[in-house]
Amino acid sequence: MDAPRSTPRIDTGKPHPARVYDYLLGGRDNYAVDREIGEQLPAASKIDARLNRAFMRRAIAWVARSGIDQYLDIGTGIPSEPNLHQVAQDIAPTSRVVYVDNDPIVLRHAEALLVSAPEGATDYIQADVRTPTEILENATGLLDFGRPVALSLISLMHFIPDDEDPYGITRTLVNALPPGSLLLLSHGTADFQPGEVIDRVTGLYDKGGMPLRLRGRAEVGQFFDGLGLLGPGLVTAPRWYRESPAPEEQHSSFYVGVARVP
Repeated sequence: MDAPRSTPRIDTGKPHPARVYDYLLGGRDNYAVDREIGEQLPAASKIDARLNRAFMRRAIAWVARSGIDQYLDIGTGIPSEPNLHQVAQDIAPTSRVVYVDNDPIVLRHAEALLVSAPEGATDYIQADVRTPTEILENATGLLDFGRPVALSLISLMHFIPDDEDPYGITRTLVNALPPGSLLLLSHGTADFQPGEVIDRVTGLYDKGGMPLRLRGRAEVGQFFDGLGLLGPGLVTAPRWYRESPAPEEQHSSFYVGVARVP
């Protein structure tokens, strides 16, 4: 599909989670305000970002091998190869992927996200996860919600504070999925860091206008309520494996999980 032709103006004076994440991954599509925050985060944040990204790629590869060929990826972020559609289409070339993000800079890179395998298709929607109904309505242009869809919420919901109903948003999205669909989610946690480190991290994001709500294991587990959590269950990012043993323990401040819609 064709990339969008017009790009909204980008406010380079305000940081954005997608661009901070890009910095942590070693990308170049970020601004001074994003780097200022990234440089002040603990050194482990870069490791966390890489481990989280690696989880996404392992999980998508497993999903593609399991037979699901439709994906709704919300909170896409700056393209970093291999992107979700590249992982999926390398295994199942007919896979169809809808990317969603609210950062205008991601729209500038939509052309990279839209380079699909000829047998498959991709699309990009500029929207916010806080408007799930709008996302679902637009996604029907490419995805068939009469067949299973993999919903990807990677490193996203910890930017939705409690008063914006993160569980209700997730439920609205999941309720639109047919039986057999999957929810893939990763979420930042404070469970493994001392309080002073957490205060520093949340303070940096808050100062940048990006409220960060790190949640404990039980709170992250609530996103999967009513779903069938698949093995190995709710674990830290490097511990999620389906087809081979998990590697040696590595530090991670992300809980991750994959669950099936009954």
